[in-house]
Amino acid sequence: MALKQSLSQRLEQKLSPQQIQLMKLLQVPTMELDQRIKQEIEENPALEEGKEEVEDEFEQQEEEYDEQDDEQDFDIEDYLSDDEPSYKTSVSNKGKDDDEKAVPLSSGKSFQERLANQLNLQQLTEKEALIATYLIGNLDDAGYIERELEAIVDDLAFSQNVMTTEEELEDVLKHIQKLDPAGIGARNLQECLILQMGRKLDGDITRYTALKILENHFEAFTKKHYKKIIQKMEISEEDLKDAVQEIIRLNPKPGGSLKESSKSLQQIVPDFQITEIEGELQLSINGRNAPELKVSRGYENMLRNYSEGAKLKKTDKEAMTFVKQKLESAKWFIDAIRQRQNTLFTTMTAIMNYQKDYFLTGDETMLQPMILKDIAEIVDLDISTISRVANSKYVQTQYGTFSLKHFFSESLSTDTGEEVSTRKVKQILTEAIDDEEKRKPLTDEKLAQLLKDKGFNIARRTVAKYREQLNIPVARLRKEL
Repeated sequence: MALKQSLSQRLEQKLSPQQIQLMKLLQVPTMELDQRIKQEIEENPALEEGKEEVEDEFEQQEEEYDEQDDEQDFDIEDYLSDDEPSYKTSVSNKGKDDDEKAVPLSSGKSFQERLANQLNLQQLTEKEALIATYLIGNLDDAGYIERELEAIVDDLAFSQNVMTTEEELEDVLKHIQKLDPAGIGARNLQECLILQMGRKLDGDITRYTALKILENHFEAFTKKHYKKIIQKMEISEEDLKDAVQEIIRLNPKPGGSLKESSKSLQQIVPDFQITEIEGELQLSINGRNAPELKVSRGYENMLRNYSEGAKLKKTDKEAMTFVKQKLESAKWFIDAIRQRQNTLFTTMTAIMNYQKDYFLTGDETMLQPMILKDIAEIVDLDISTISRVANSKYVQTQYGTFSLKHFFSESLSTDTGEEVSTRKVKQILTEAIDDEEKRKPLTDEKLAQLLKDKGFNIARRTVAKYREQLNIPVARLRKEL
C-alpha cells in the first residue's frame, strides 16, 4: 500500500500546566498543603511567604518587561544553546496527569521485629533460632502462618540452605506460640483461640469449658448451634453463656494489636468549620488553606535590571530566561492556591446549604439524598472537580468532625413518592437490629417487611446489601443466648 499525505482537522482538549497544578492542589488536604507549599518554596526561589505589598504590581511590571522584550526582539529560543539538546533539560518519563506520590517513612518497630527480640529469651540452638526467625518472617498481618509447613521446609532448603523436617518446624513453632501476644503463630482461627484460652485457664471452670468448646465443638460454635453444644457437653444454658462470653473476649487477630501499636496516630485537621449563630449557619475555612504568598522582590528587581541593560551576553540572556520562568511559575502557584481556596469555599457552601437541616439538628435522618452531580450543577463546576474537593477533606460541626464524603448518598423513593437518602434507611436498619430480640434476630425478609411497613419499598437483596455495608452479620450470626 502506497503512503499518502492528507490534511485533517480534529478537536482536542488539552490541560494547561496551571489546570493540572490546580487539580492536584484541590485533592490535597490541609495537613499536606503546608508541605506542598514548603516544597514549592524550596524549588522556586522566586516564591516567598508573606503578604504582597502592592496588589497587581507584578502584573504591571510584567507588562513593562514584555514591551521591552518586544523592542529587543526577545525570543526564548534564541537563548537556548544549540549545542545542548532539549531532552537534557526536560523529563518525559511520566504523563502530564500523573500524581507525584511521596513514599512515607515508617517509624517504630514492626511486630515481626518485636517478636524476634523476644526470641532471645527462648533457649534455642543456632539452627532453631534461624528457623524461628524465618517463621516469624512468614507471619501475616494478623499473626498467622498460613503457609504449609511442608512448603516452608522446601524454602529453607533452597533459600537458606537449611535442611530440616516438618517435625522440627513444629517444635520451633511451639516456641513462637509462647511469645506475646498470645495466639501468635497459629495456623487457623481455632488454633489461635485455643492458644489464648490455654494461657487464661488458671483453674477456672468456665474457661476450661470454653477451651473444650473450642477444641471439640468449634464448628458448632461458629454456626451458633448452641443446642447441640449443650446436649453433647451436658452443660446448662447458663454455663454455655458464660463460656461464650469468655471466648468472645479473645483476639482473633493478635498480630494486629502489635501492628497497630507500632503505628503513629493520624491527626485530622478540619478543612472547614460550620457554626450556628441564632439559627443561621456560618462557614469558615481553615486559615492554612489561605497562606500568604508573594513573588520575590529581589527576583523582580533582577529581571528589571536585565531588561534595562544594554545588549545582553549569552549568559545574561540565559539568566534572564531563568528568572522569567521562575517568576511566572511563582505567579502560577499563587493563583492556583487562590483558586483552590475559592473552589473549596464555594463547594462547601453549596453542601452546607443543601444539607442545612442536618447541620442545624445533627439528625442523620435529616440528610437529603445528594450526589456529586447535584453540587456540580449548583456551583457550575465539573463532577471530577467536586470529587477532588470531597476527597480527604473534613468539616468540623457542633456534632462532630466528618469527612465530606459522609454527606453524599443515593436517593430512595417512598410510597408517597418522596425522595429520601439511603442513609436514613440504613439508620432505621441499625436501630431495628439494635432493638431486636437477640435470641431470635430479625432475618433480612423481616427487615424488608419492617421497612415496607414504614413506607420504604425495598427488596430483600437490597436490605442484605445495606446490612453488609453497615458490617452487620446475618441473623444467624447475631444470635445470642
